Amino acid sequence: MTTAETDPRRRVPRTDAVLADPRLVAAAERLGRDAVKQQVVAAQARARAGELAPEDVADAAVAALPRTLHSTAAVLNATGVVLHTNLGRAPLSGAAVAAVADAAGYADVEFDLATGRRARRGRGALEALAAAVPDAGGVLAVNNGAAALVLATTALAAGREVVISRGEMVEIGDGFRLPDLIASTGAVLREVGTTNRTTAADYAAALGPATGCILKVHPSNFRVEGFTSAASVAELASLGVPVVVDIGSGLLAPDPLLPEEPDAATALRAGADVVTASGDKLLGGPQAGLLLGRADVVERLRRHPLARALRVDKLTLAALEATLRGPVTPTWAALRADPDQLRARAAALATALAEGGVAAAVVASAGAVGGGGAPGLELPGWAVALPEDYAAALRTGRPAVVGRVERGRCLLDLRCVPADDDPWLLAAVRAAAAGAAPARDEG
Repeated sequence: MTTAETDPRRRVPRTDAVLADPRLVAAAERLGRDAVKQQVVAAQARARAGELAPEDVADAAVAALPRTLHSTAAVLNATGVVLHTNLGRAPLSGAAVAAVADAAGYADVEFDLATGRRARRGRGALEALAAAVPDAGGVLAVNNGAAALVLATTALAAGREVVISRGEMVEIGDGFRLPDLIASTGAVLREVGTTNRTTAADYAAALGPATGCILKVHPSNFRVEGFTSAASVAELASLGVPVVVDIGSGLLAPDPLLPEEPDAATALRAGADVVTASGDKLLGGPQAGLLLGRADVVERLRRHPLARALRVDKLTLAALEATLRGPVTPTWAALRADPDQLRARAAALATALAEGGVAAAVVASAGAVGGGGAPGLELPGWAVALPEDYAAALRTGRPAVVGRVERGRCLLDLRCVPADDDPWLLAAVRAAAAGAAPARDEG
C-alpha cells in the first residue's frame, strides 16, 4: 500500500455523513445547522491533525456543542444583595417567566381578539399598573427608569429650565450623571439650595417664565445625615409649576420594612404631577420605566414623539402585567426571608459539606436591598463560610455561584438562593472542592 492509502486522514468521515448522526440531527433542530456544522468541521480538523481518531469525530462534535446560543449564564446569587445590578437586579417570578414564554410568539399586543380591530398597546399591563396605584390618573411604561425621567423632562421642559436641588444631582451608576441625562433632553438645569439643605423658598425664588418643571430626585444609593433639610413634595406642589418626582426604586405603596424609602402613592397624594420609577427593583419585575401621574400630564407624555422610541416590547409588557397581578415575587420573598430558616438551611449545608471533607462554617451575614434602594438598611441573615479560594471556582462552575469575599473567606449568603436550589448549591461547592462541575440540567 502507498502512504496515501494508509494515511489516517483519508479515513476522516465526510461532513454530510457526520451531520447525519442522530445526535447531531437533533442538535441542529435546537441550535441550528450552522452551529452544529462548525463543531463538526473543527472535529474533522483535529482528526486530520492526528489529535483525534477519525471514528471519534462525531463524538467530539457532540461533546463540543454549546448548551445554548446565548452567552448569558444562569447564576445562583449567594451575595446576600437582593437587587444586584451586576446580576440583573430582580429575578422574575414564575408567573412572569410563563407570561414571557406565552408572548414570545405572535401575541395580541395591539390587537383585540373579540372585535378583530387594533387595540391599545399593552393595555393589560397598563390596567394592572393603574390598579396597583389607584392614586395615579394615568400610567405609562417605557424601557427603563432613566428613560422615564428623560421622557418626563423632555415633554415638560425641553428648551426650558428644570429646577432641582444641588443635593439631588446624583450619579445613577456606570458613570451616568443626572445633570448629563437632563441636559441631553435640551432642558437647562437650574440648581437651588445647597448640598445638605434646600428649602421650598429656594425653589420658589428660582421660578419664572422659563421654568418647565421642578424635579425632585430621591438619592437612592447614598444618604446624607446630620444638618440636613429638604422641601417636601407637598411644598413643591404648592408652587404652581409641574412637579416630577423620581422615586427610583419602584416602591408603589408604603412598606413598613422600608420606612425611609419613598413610594409612588404617597408622592401622588402629596401633589406630584408625575412620578417615575424602575420596574426591575422593588417591584420585582422586568426592566421598565414607570410613569404615574395626572391623567392629562401622562397623556401628554404618551403622545410625545420620544415615547415611541422608548416604548417597551411585548415580552416586557407580559412580564410586567404578570408581576403586578401575580403571586409574591422572588424579590419580596428575599427581602422578608426568615433569619431562623436561613440559619437552619446554612447549618444543613455546612454539615453536608463537612461530611464530605469540605471546611465550612455557619456565620451571621448582613444582606442588603441593593439596586440603589434603602441604602444603609441591613437585612439580618446567615451564610456558609468557605476558604476564599472557593470564590473563583464557584463563579466559573456550572451552575455559576456568586458569593461574597469578606475578610479572607468566601461567604455564601442564602437570602437570595431559593430553598429548592440548596441541592445545586451543595453540588456546586462539592464540585469546586473536587475540581469538577456538577451536571445541572438548566434546559
